[in-house]
Amino acid sequence: MFARSTTVVAHPNSIDSGIRFIQAEVMPMLRDMPGCLGMSMIVDRTTRRCIVTSSWRTEADMRAADTQLHPVRTRAAEALGGRPQVDEWEIGALHRNHPSHDGACVRATWFRVDPAQFDRAVDIFRLSSIPALEELEGFCSASLMIDRSEGIACASVTYDSAEAMERTRGEAGTIREAGTADAGAEVLEVCEFELTLAHLHVPELV
Repeated sequence: MFARSTTVVAHPNSIDSGIRFIQAEVMPMLRDMPGCLGMSMIVDRTTRRCIVTSSWRTEADMRAADTQLHPVRTRAAEALGGRPQVDEWEIGALHRNHPSHDGACVRATWFRVDPAQFDRAVDIFRLSSIPALEELEGFCSASLMIDRSEGIACASVTYDSAEAMERTRGEAGTIREAGTADAGAEVLEVCEFELTLAHLHVPELV
């Protein structure tokens, strides 16, 4: 399975109206597209970074939808008051403990990985990191997306609340350090977001 993420650094006064536009205009269009498995949106109001991610059953489905989605993606970026950066991913792993609800938050970590070590890194995330993360307070779900051509991976962990995410920073950091050491990966960035839209229907990949 595959995913396309669109990142926009929004105008501070446009974030809420942009969320409403994506909910009202983008989500209904995606629901009708062959192979689409839904979408999510995360927002960091401090940095104004907004990331909208759509998931797809196959790479062919994702590419076939691009022509139709390009103009609406541009309009969504305009509604947020920024310019879109588009990235495409293979979904390497996904596990849900329980569905997220209002108030859920996401800690996302970007890594650099030797392309020759991607399969090993995915196995470490599935077999070691996810079981450890599942023990943390407020854990909802975890996923790993990979870009083999760029040597980049992004791990996202969803928590029930901002408070749970904050209280688990130390433990999550220990898990992250162990996983990256085992995989020979380099942490590029760790960010925390509100989960503003959660309508991904990707099946378990563990």
